Amino acid sequence: MGRRLVAIGGKRPQLKKASKRDWSKAKAGAFLGTLADTCNVSEACRQSGLPMTVAYRRRKTDAAFRAGWLDAIAIAYQRLELVLLDRAFNGVEKVIRRKDGLEERMREYSNQLGLTLLKMHRDTAVEASTELPPEDVDEIRERLINKLRRLRERDEKDERGG
Repeated sequence: MGRRLVAIGGKRPQLKKASKRDWSKAKAGAFLGTLADTCNVSEACRQSGLPMTVAYRRRKTDAAFRAGWLDAIAIAYQRLELVLLDRAFNGVEKVIRRKDGLEERMREYSNQLGLTLLKMHRDTAVEASTELPPEDVDEIRERLINKLRRLRERDEKDERGG
């Protein structure tokens, strides 16, 4: 293992022997990819094989990594928001087992989820409705529906295992 220049504890840069625990670009990429997929630092550390303390230390000392971390969290939240929007619009399939042993399937729509999303985006929706010409609304709606469809297809593919 070689030596490289690193900043230790805010002191002047010092030469430090590289360690197996140090991050390579591949490990950083694996960490940030998992963080974007799960929004879970513990899981990202587990998947990339790095201790959590190392991840937080790197975030503190490496501005580029910190920016990547923030981007990964933003991506995860966007994905979560799309899933929640899909559930609010399309519901969730629920299986009801009757006393006679038969199963009945129905779609359940969460009023609480819908109300929460409305509260979160009320100001943005009002602002958007006053700024967009009417002909752009159809295009935006179509893009949102296509995005939800792609998300649903990807999730179904993941559930099928491939």
